[in-house]
Amino acid sequence: MFRAHRDALRNLLPPRSLAIIHAADVPATNGDGTLRMVPAADLFHLTGIEQEESVLLLAPDAADPGSREVLFIRQPNETSATWEGRKLSKDEAHAASGVARVRWIADLHSVLHGLMCESERVFLNANEHERARIDVEPRDARLARELIARYPLHRYERLAPLMRRLRAVKSPTEVALLRTAIDITDAGLRRVLGTLRPGVHEYEIEAELIGEFTRRRARFAYEPIVASGPNACVLHYNDNDAECREGDLVLIDVGASYANYASDLTRTYPVGGRFTPRQRAVYDAVLRVMRAATGRLRPGLTPRDWKRAAQLDMNEELLKLGLLTKDDLSKDSAEEPACKKYFMHGLGHSLGLGVHDLAPVNGPFEPGWVLTVEPGIYIPQEGLGIRLENDLLVTADGCIDLCAHVPVEADEVEALLAR
Repeated sequence: MFRAHRDALRNLLPPRSLAIIHAADVPATNGDGTLRMVPAADLFHLTGIEQEESVLLLAPDAADPGSREVLFIRQPNETSATWEGRKLSKDEAHAASGVARVRWIADLHSVLHGLMCESERVFLNANEHERARIDVEPRDARLARELIARYPLHRYERLAPLMRRLRAVKSPTEVALLRTAIDITDAGLRRVLGTLRPGVHEYEIEAELIGEFTRRRARFAYEPIVASGPNACVLHYNDNDAECREGDLVLIDVGASYANYASDLTRTYPVGGRFTPRQRAVYDAVLRVMRAATGRLRPGLTPRDWKRAAQLDMNEELLKLGLLTKDDLSKDSAEEPACKKYFMHGLGHSLGLGVHDLAPVNGPFEPGWVLTVEPGIYIPQEGLGIRLENDLLVTADGCIDLCAHVPVEADEVEALLAR
């Protein structure tokens, strides 16, 4: 898989190009503390390497065939082994990545200088996710600044648009890993159903998920949302400290990450085991919008058009629920949808090496894309928030719901809670 990914990138590079792909920085906390490093998605996509201070150079036209792809890693030593654990040997890095030539990171600058002298275009990477907030200069930016100062006459280009195109389309192996992540999430949610009752706290639900994910060699793909009652109306709520009360719903937005591939599901459950008539009406409205959007997804459709169709569906559902009037619908527009008061977020996003994975912002969708679909209705004045979310694989003639086996119909949820 990693060889195929590198071949796909090589095919996009113009003649006499050099591409440089870095590992992520280890994020700092207070004092001398650090967080667990999240592997750089682009480096992992191309090599399968998760170790810090690793670098991949791709120079398809290098005069020396052995320099056309080179992976650099930290050289193990007794100190790092004692304090941090084992680091990859050259043979292990080769076995994981398939990169023929592996060198120590201390050799990077001498090899890089030779390749810079041969290359006309240098492709440098950056975090160009449309919603990224970058407050600390990352490793890629530091290298870019250094190279531009040292080699000012080269032509520098952006690698991120190429990686965005490549990572959007998932291979069968990647889809299989995503399915495993979804199955682990399903197991966690079923475990929660066995413990959900009035008096349970949101953090106890989170603990059940942690236990199931850890047992299955997965971790959270993102900070989970466990939001009961009015907390479900806070879109990115993650305090997860309130008591779940009789008569309330609890919204659980969670995904397992398995082999760095993220799932992303949302379910909303009645704490007491049964939906009230009002809760059931809102729940079924959200589910109908999700089902309609799933049936509509196909290659060639743009994200904008897919979302707009769901907004029109939601307008009609909110009208039936008494939350919108016909006058509200008459003022609807793509810029100011009538449903925005109760459904204010997007319909879905790309999924893969990260919960908000890279994909061309404006599409159109292609076979191999994996997307979430996540409509919701939030009514703060009623203390009621419902969101449902599945993960979809775009195919040549439509899509496959990768979460079709995860209980979502209201009757099925109630039956599981009753057992």
